[in-house]
Amino acid sequence: MKRSSNHMLKKIIASIAVCILVIGSLVSCGNKASSSSSGGGGMKILYIITDFDTFRQKLSDAVLAAGKEQGADITMVETGYSVETQVDLVMNAKSQGYDAIILRLADAETALQMNTASNGIPIVYLNSEPSEEYLDSNQNVFVGSEEKVAGQYQAEYVINKLGKKSMNIIIFEGEKGHSGTIGRTNGVRETMIANGIDANIVFMDYANWSTEETEKRFDIFMKTGQSVDAVFCNNDNMALGAINAMKKYGLDYTTIPVCGVDAIEAGCESILAGEMAYTVLQDADLQASRAVEAAIALGGGGTLDNIEGVSEDSKYIWVPFLPVDKSNASDYL
Repeated sequence: MKRSSNHMLKKIIASIAVCILVIGSLVSCGNKASSSSSGGGGMKILYIITDFDTFRQKLSDAVLAAGKEQGADITMVETGYSVETQVDLVMNAKSQGYDAIILRLADAETALQMNTASNGIPIVYLNSEPSEEYLDSNQNVFVGSEEKVAGQYQAEYVINKLGKKSMNIIIFEGEKGHSGTIGRTNGVRETMIANGIDANIVFMDYANWSTEETEKRFDIFMKTGQSVDAVFCNNDNMALGAINAMKKYGLDYTTIPVCGVDAIEAGCESILAGEMAYTVLQDADLQASRAVEAAIALGGGGTLDNIEGVSEDSKYIWVPFLPVDKSNASDYL
């Protein structure tokens, strides 16, 4: 989830896409803008995504596929982490004939700004959860999974596996300020406390969802000379980085469980190979399907009432996390 070295190039390309939208003729700009439709008469939806890692690529592919399946005409634009570019896209969406927007925020704190800029077009937030105060029933909503549950599942697995009342743990966090980072980390910590476990966090740092950054952070941890009983990672890419580092330093990952989130293919393969111990499925296909379903409903002036997983206040559509270990990892390959 980190910004790449060609971030400026992405920003320039995304700005070009905005200009094209404004004059009413968006075309494909390399891999930065693409579309999906079932052909004629579908709801017109603008899908704004910051960038792609393993999970977000899968999620975006699933959004476009869901658009075809559900009869919506979806245009996808990659913006990088430019709030300005996202605001411009949202502000001009109504004049370009879009009925709804699906948006992965560059900054979760800008949701109110996006709501205001949308000119009344409903926004379905995806993958980056805004604060509840910025969500509006059946208008500006969030589709996703309750992040704290992923951390809870990780902690429960480790508690049951190790059977210790006291343990040293490492937590590798994702993107600073991201809802997944905050929720998953809090889920681990709160579950440890709730189960009476004395969890001593011997190292915790942001690794930005990256395998490579996690390996570098592990190098720093090893210089502290401390021991570790379990490693918690906010996603699978970081868990794979932790496994690589443990191999490098000769640490036994069969007795020091490494946990991830997302159940990406590489993570499940690692579990089946006896390396990663555990992950939690974040269902990209179902999140995408629900997001498109919500955008179609709200874009047509309807409500979320008939969509599975909708909250009582109609601000959220929840897609459950599912635990994944060696017993079922093959189901997600």
